[in-house]
Amino acid sequence: MTLTAVDHVQLAAPPGSEDALRAFYGGVLGMDEEPKPPALAARGGCWFRSAGVRLHLGIEEDFRPARKAHPGLLVTGIDAYAARLAARGADITWDDALPGHRRFHTHDPVGNRLEILEPRT
Repeated sequence: MTLTAVDHVQLAAPPGSEDALRAFYGGVLGMDEEPKPPALAARGGCWFRSAGVRLHLGIEEDFRPARKAHPGLLVTGIDAYAARLAARGADITWDDALPGHRRFHTHDPVGNRLEILEPRT
């Protein structure tokens, strides 16, 4: 028995937030929307992928954003991501506490915390 990879990370979102999520994850972060299977599409939400990253945004009626829990998204070009997010009004909080990495935290349009990180070269 071996655990080989994380297939996806799911974050919650409030009902009716799909357009804002598409604009953020697709438009700002540059991820591709992945079609949901028909049986799951009826539940709302949306799925995204980029390279080896898959994020599922599921609708939760009593939604509360994840303030501490978060996916850590490994990127290249972290300064460009920070600039792109800041230009769209996102708060960027740089944190140098992780040795060997540059990283910052931000939030998606529904308030979920995201960590964006890049190994130092």
